[in-house]
Amino acid sequence: MDIDVDALLSALPRRISDIPARLAARDPDHVVLTEDGRRLNAAQLVDAVNETANQLAELGVKGGDRVMIVSENCIAQVVLMFAAAKLDAWCLLANARLSPGEADAIRDHAKPRVVAFTVDSSKDAASHAERLGAVPGAAAWRFIVDDTVLPEPVHQDPARQCAALIYTTGTTGAPKGVMLSHRNLLFIAAISSTLRRVTPDDVVYAVLPITHVYGLASVCLGSLYAGATLRLAPRFAPDAVLRALAEETVSIFQGVPAIHAKLVEHVQASDTPWRAPALRFAYSGGSPLDPALKTRVEALYKVPLHNGYGMTESSPTIAQTMLDAPREDCAAGHPIPGIELRFVGMDGIDVPSGEVGELWVRGPNVMLGYYRNEAHTRATVTEEGWLRTGDLARLAADGALVIAGRSKELIIRSGFNVYPAEVENVLNAHPGVLQSAVIGRTVEGNEEVIAFVELLPSVHALPDDIVAWCAARLAPYKRPAQIRVLAALPAASTGKVLKHKLRDEL
Repeated sequence: MDIDVDALLSALPRRISDIPARLAARDPDHVVLTEDGRRLNAAQLVDAVNETANQLAELGVKGGDRVMIVSENCIAQVVLMFAAAKLDAWCLLANARLSPGEADAIRDHAKPRVVAFTVDSSKDAASHAERLGAVPGAAAWRFIVDDTVLPEPVHQDPARQCAALIYTTGTTGAPKGVMLSHRNLLFIAAISSTLRRVTPDDVVYAVLPITHVYGLASVCLGSLYAGATLRLAPRFAPDAVLRALAEETVSIFQGVPAIHAKLVEHVQASDTPWRAPALRFAYSGGSPLDPALKTRVEALYKVPLHNGYGMTESSPTIAQTMLDAPREDCAAGHPIPGIELRFVGMDGIDVPSGEVGELWVRGPNVMLGYYRNEAHTRATVTEEGWLRTGDLARLAADGALVIAGRSKELIIRSGFNVYPAEVENVLNAHPGVLQSAVIGRTVEGNEEVIAFVELLPSVHALPDDIVAWCAARLAPYKRPAQIRVLAALPAASTGKVLKHKLRDEL
């Protein structure tokens, strides 16, 4: 699809908080947000945002303040986000399922003026609110206020004004606050919804946490920017997904690979009939997609499983497969319009075309930087605006982006490069394995491959043939020296496996 990027950028609103008014001007009665038992049309969303913005202003919130929203996906969360942005405050979106220590560390670093807890929609948010002595605000949320904090400068330029502060789980386990501008988020919202041909007739099932950049920019803002109805779900529950697909005319379903894998396993294990009469397409992102899962998902969903690639620091989308050109392989698709790519070797020089190098990205999607962390910002974004992704990748012959893995996760075994994703693909293809994660372990003078697997619920012990399975499909230097079975792989709220926790186990 040909997109005039300059025209798209010039047509973007100034702030993400302009989206509700755009929706109301188009069709005030169109239902734009739904959750269990509640619906909001565009006019009602505008009223709710204005009322909530007034409440936040009465609490002292002004431009440049941080407003921390502790929540799971719900209408109150979306309203609070738009209301904070309307005041030129930064939305700090924090998942209510964070531990007390994790949530408090983020609050201590960001120093928000107000912390709001969506207590009516999340038991975990209510627990945080009770623990911290939050007081009632509106019916749906409680809050605490810190009058000692200082606001950041406010920029009229939407490319410089921070809209959202997203703390990453990080591959090292040390979260960093990624500052995303209004232009960052609106560019991705407009590009992703245009490429996916989202319309007001679509109903988008939003189970990916809005506290995560995929759920925020692509699912939430992208759907609303296009005028679609956002069906909010606080967390993944297979029965709830199946009911929504069957009964609520859901036409778009996006998830990380673990969500798709667990939904397929649930349907097969429970012998639940699959009904998704309105489903137009499904997307996978957030983690590498392996061929075995793609095949299983497409056999069940009866639509192509599209793929994409991005990261928090790029708001997030860098590449995605196109609706009219679904792929048989698991490449991440073509780079989105408006961005540039480089593939850089260890020596800092671009590698020859088609070879693997560290992926660098430049464009309107690249973050403002890490909050209160200039050293990490300088190490990640060059003076010329190139974002060093830390991922190893190459371009296929047809121009599609192929991700080899994280540069920090590369295993060098006896002088050979081992990409964990390649080993994981083999393990995941075994009929007894639900998902796997592969990391390297240093041994004297070398590294060895260690695999962790989560088995299907019907499989109670490591299958005897799994070593032979790997031997038949992997070169000797790629084969796991050890395979460990875990009841569940450690994962973030999005389903992304946290490999740093597996390294801690070693």
